[in-house]
Amino acid sequence: MNLEKAMELSHKLQSRHLLPVECQCTQSELEWLENQGFIHRTPAVDRVASGLICCRCGVSNKRYFALSSCETCKKDCVYCRSCIMLGKVSECGFLYEWTGPQKKETRQVELTWQGELSKGQKRASDRLVEAIQNKFDLLVWAVCGAGKTEVLFHGIKYALNNGMSVCIATPRTDVVLELEPRMRKAFQGLNIAALYGGSSQRFQMAPLMIATTHQLMRYKNAFDVLIVDEVDAFPYSMDERLQFAVLKSMKKTGVRIYLSATPSKKMQKDVARRQLEAIKIPLRFHQKPLPVPTFQWVGDWKKRLKRNRLPASTMNWLHEHITKKKRVLLFVPSISTMKKVTHILQGQDVNVQGVSADDQERKQKVQHFRDHRYDVLVTTTILERGVTIQDVQVGVLGAESPIF
Repeated sequence: MNLEKAMELSHKLQSRHLLPVECQCTQSELEWLENQGFIHRTPAVDRVASGLICCRCGVSNKRYFALSSCETCKKDCVYCRSCIMLGKVSECGFLYEWTGPQKKETRQVELTWQGELSKGQKRASDRLVEAIQNKFDLLVWAVCGAGKTEVLFHGIKYALNNGMSVCIATPRTDVVLELEPRMRKAFQGLNIAALYGGSSQRFQMAPLMIATTHQLMRYKNAFDVLIVDEVDAFPYSMDERLQFAVLKSMKKTGVRIYLSATPSKKMQKDVARRQLEAIKIPLRFHQKPLPVPTFQWVGDWKKRLKRNRLPASTMNWLHEHITKKKRVLLFVPSISTMKKVTHILQGQDVNVQGVSADDQERKQKVQHFRDHRYDVLVTTTILERGVTIQDVQVGVLGAESPIF
């Protein structure tokens, strides 16, 4: 292998923290690259004084580790159960990262978005650019519907035109699928990669990347600007592995931009103590107030479902909006409830579909709902955040459920 070939491989390995099988190299190529000092390998599962630690996802609790027969070392070998969905990491294995020459990219990115920012959005956009210029972390604390995505555009443009790598990370696949076409429209012609479980692009590198926070476990010292969307949302807010992945995937001089309508109490305290900079957007971009939900007692709705019926008040509410040609997004607390409610409404000749996390067609169904092909979309909490649908009416059946 020569230097030219090595630099070709650098694009596959750069900024990543990968298993050998993910490197898209032969074992002899990996050995040559390591001997030349172009890549560095670290144990995938390391033994430390306190026990074991997974160097990919950061877990150290012993309940995440187990023994299994290993094809590599031909012994019973410790592996990490916590991040096995990304490929098996074992004590006898290694993770590889590129430490050789870095490719310098020069680019001139044009913002092809033609919209206008509100005063609140403009202040937040300017502050975000300032954070990237001066390398300080920033919380964009904005109400639902404030237009946080549009606030990002000028900051992303500044970063890319100054040779920085940018990643927008979000806890859920649905938000990645929502953001990808909006970013492609705003930066037409820019190479953008969308990373989520099952994505054909999940081993690509691009100047602008949109990823689930789970996918960040495959990266190390990768991003100059990391935008964490819905930082308060499950599972990110409750999962130390994902928080570890965010820190690991950033460059040491990198900048974090947090987006949230409801930041945690800790984050609010950090802002109050001036340990974290923040910019607030208290109004939606069209300046209209947030709608305040109203509560309606519907009785024992679960008993009615068992009889293949919905509460009369729920049906009346649905028919009222359907008659006015207004689409309805109806949230329910579980997949089984979603299927039952959808079945009942279909029996009432309602043009309806249902979606949940395990629905392989949910991307298509949500788009069809946007395109007015359905009057009602029944959904679990999978669509509660980061999804934008114009002129939609929202209802929650079973709002007393702890999941809400």
